[in-house]
Amino acid sequence: MAKKQSFGDKVLRAKADAKKMAKIVIAEKNANGHYSYHHKMVDVNDVQAELKAAKAK
Repeated sequence: MAKKQSFGDKVLRAKADAKKMAKIVIAEKNANGHYSYHHKMVDVNDVQAELKAAKAK
């Protein structure tokens, strides 16, 4: 059995400060009628702004 790992204060602070990311998939219709998909990683706080920008295109 593995020994349980204990974390120091430095490691716990680093985990708490880690960025939360969200993956957005944007669909665009081509001239020939097919769809193409673009993947984008954004910060969780910027998701709504990115979605509004994608819908405006």
